[in-house]
Amino acid sequence: MTPAQSAMLDALRPVLGPNGIITDPADIAPWETDWRRRFHGRSPALLAPASTAEVSAIVGAAVRHRVPLVPQGGNSSMVGGATPPADGSALILSLRRMNRIRSVDAEAGLAVAEAGVILSDLHDAASAMERRFPLTLGAKGSATIGGLVSTNAGGTQVLRFGSMRGLVAGLEVVLADGSIHDGLAALKKDNRGYDLTQLLVGAEGTLGVVTAATLRLVPVPEIRTTAWVTVADPKAALILLRRFQQATEALESFEILPRESLAAVLAYVPGARAPVVGDHAWHVLIEHTDATGAALMERLLADALGDNLVADATIAASEAQAAAFWRIRESISDSERALGPASQHDLSVPVETMPRFMIEAAAACEARFPGTHASGFGHLGDGNIHFHVRAAPGTDPDVWYAENVPEVTRFVDDLVIAAGGSIAAEHGIGQMKRGELERLSSPARLATLRAIKTAMDPLYILNPGKLVALAPEAAAQ
Repeated sequence: MTPAQSAMLDALRPVLGPNGIITDPADIAPWETDWRRRFHGRSPALLAPASTAEVSAIVGAAVRHRVPLVPQGGNSSMVGGATPPADGSALILSLRRMNRIRSVDAEAGLAVAEAGVILSDLHDAASAMERRFPLTLGAKGSATIGGLVSTNAGGTQVLRFGSMRGLVAGLEVVLADGSIHDGLAALKKDNRGYDLTQLLVGAEGTLGVVTAATLRLVPVPEIRTTAWVTVADPKAALILLRRFQQATEALESFEILPRESLAAVLAYVPGARAPVVGDHAWHVLIEHTDATGAALMERLLADALGDNLVADATIAASEAQAAAFWRIRESISDSERALGPASQHDLSVPVETMPRFMIEAAAACEARFPGTHASGFGHLGDGNIHFHVRAAPGTDPDVWYAENVPEVTRFVDDLVIAAGGSIAAEHGIGQMKRGELERLSSPARLATLRAIKTAMDPLYILNPGKLVALAPEAAAQ
């Protein structure tokens, strides 16, 4: 621990109390490694405030003592966005104790939740008021509201409701000087200049520390219809998507996965069963909340079967069966991680080009890197693919990540840019993609990102090494 860090902790002890400062290395260790176990940092202390005022005090002390902070929620980042630097220079600022749902207003369709609220807990609180928060993902049992806001998280319902950017109605944030921005009011109109809420959503904790958010809720649907469908290829899936979109505005999810993703889940998840019999190249999970219920699903799938667009299909006969379908989808990331080392990419391309990209990019990767296997799954409706290039069997993981993954990443990212896409669809940049963001972004984009960061956090106190680095000339000073 440096003298500055020690002095900062001494100043904060009267403010945070005995539960607010953790220095035991064994207690800190689980929070020094990212979810994928790709990035390993070190921090001499973990700060755990219980209120916005305490967060303000922490940030103010960090500024006075020039000690960087790494905001952290559920530590479920897929890009190392909440992992401290390896040199021990930063302290972890954990928001997990700030886990109150301050209010749920069913009539207004709004909830105010603190940054440490677990997503599944917000789901439960909204459900108790006959409302729902329409964003869900596989990590809903550990992901926190602050992290979801800071990464502009997506999920499986983006098709209808959008990402967090569209679901956040207001924010409470401690800025990089320790001041508190109270923007929780859900105003329909507010023309007081730059939209600070939208600026801070997706900022990955580099501009301010989110302490609470006002979130939009929607009514619980009377009818939810879920189907598992098999198709020959992603092109057929896209045609089916367009038919559903023309038939209903209540299409909420349209997920596509290849046979190998389903096989990984069946091998990894105890009790998991294939929704349909037989070997099928591609699978689609569809869900809508149209008032016509199963009748619409049956009609559209019957037409698709008649046109040979769909090979097989089954409609969930109960909530339990629908949940089983979704369990398969939400278990893909964990299941594929169990297969061995892979270069994993969260990317987006225009929806119309996604089918071709999924096939051609996989073929290009396998040709360029013999012995690997590439495939993609994800949110066909919004063009977001989780694209994985798995190492050849027997590959040493350390060698793969150190020597092969950087080359694979550059190759895949070049394909994405050539297709008019983005190398970061819903997981953010963190530290994993920062080099590629700098390599592939225009000078105008990089200059703007750095200017915003420098203006709002001139000491680079918040989440150092994530999203955007100092310009080379500034870093040399």
